[in-house]
Amino acid sequence: MMDGVDMGPIVPKANALFVPQTPTMSSELTHAILFTDTAGRARFRDEAIALSEGSPQAQLSPLAASAGYQWRMSPVGFRSDFHCTTTPQWLVVLSGCMEIGLQDGSTRRFGPGQAFYSNDTLPAGQTFDPQVHGHWSRQVGDEPLVTLFVRT
Repeated sequence: MMDGVDMGPIVPKANALFVPQTPTMSSELTHAILFTDTAGRARFRDEAIALSEGSPQAQLSPLAASAGYQWRMSPVGFRSDFHCTTTPQWLVVLSGCMEIGLQDGSTRRFGPGQAFYSNDTLPAGQTFDPQVHGHWSRQVGDEPLVTLFVRT
């Protein structure tokens, strides 16, 4: 529970961007990816991030390029309409809770320290249809949602 709201399956960890699937040291982390399938619909899948660099005490992934970042604060009660991601980007929840909803009715919630890669762009040559494409997002609970977007 966060501020009286059931956070679902997430278990926020203090200052953890990603949480290994086991409590022991792991050679990879798992993160969510929001993507567009071949039918043009937004979907989630989980992928591993290899921790192939660094040392046993400070395991690192390979360095990834970025093209800038933005901060966002969404007030209590915020909810978007269905939309597609315009530019692929990492989204990191810094405080509050964010819920993402897909056209198939499924949702995922992300709390402080959790992140996902947003890449559900509109397929080339298609016109946006809010009955088919994209996702919606909303703030959950009684705390504003603060996020960091890192473009790739």
